[in-house]
Amino acid sequence: MANQIILSISVIALSFALVAFAFEPSPLQDFCVADSLSSARVNGQACKNPASVGASDFSFSGLHLPGNTSNPNGSKVTPVTVSQLPGLNTLGISMVRIDYAPWGTNPPHTHPRATEILTVVEGSIQVGFVTSNPGNALITKTLQMGDVFVFPVGLVHFQRNVGNGNAVAIAALSSQNPGVITVANAVFGSNPAISADILAKAFQVDKSVVDQLQTKF
Repeated sequence: MANQIILSISVIALSFALVAFAFEPSPLQDFCVADSLSSARVNGQACKNPASVGASDFSFSGLHLPGNTSNPNGSKVTPVTVSQLPGLNTLGISMVRIDYAPWGTNPPHTHPRATEILTVVEGSIQVGFVTSNPGNALITKTLQMGDVFVFPVGLVHFQRNVGNGNAVAIAALSSQNPGVITVANAVFGSNPAISADILAKAFQVDKSVVDQLQTKF
């Protein structure tokens, strides 16, 4: 029960906090519920006819459910973006639930269109981000339940559960569609693949190491 209360408070507090610094354009009407059936090409999604809008367009159920962390990273992100909640369209905000198995990680990644603010609901989580070139400074801290940390837009960041039990975090993002680029997947799993010669020079390793890494992604 205590965790559920903390989760609810976190959701409300973070949602209102993100509105203050959402950088997407302000809406020009009360709402613009995303129309997933529209073929119109716009920056965002086309608006659904307001006459057909209902409460279900503004609600999402499921953040109380633990994510399946049975994967190599030991983590699961449950998103609530405009794809899951059409009413977010043009509002410049979204959120996620992140579950971590013991010592599970949310590996280094970036959100090209959003700043992220994260709060720990359960467990102890190491978080960090790296500043841009040429400094590449690592800013990192271990958070406990109720602690909050912000990841600036576009910077590579990560989380790791540093406890022997499960951990949970809730994060809000300043975009309806923040995007995510997982560094390892992008570099070693692109389609088509980046030349192994290029990556070998970039990482200053033998080409055989790159070949092996590319087979994993």
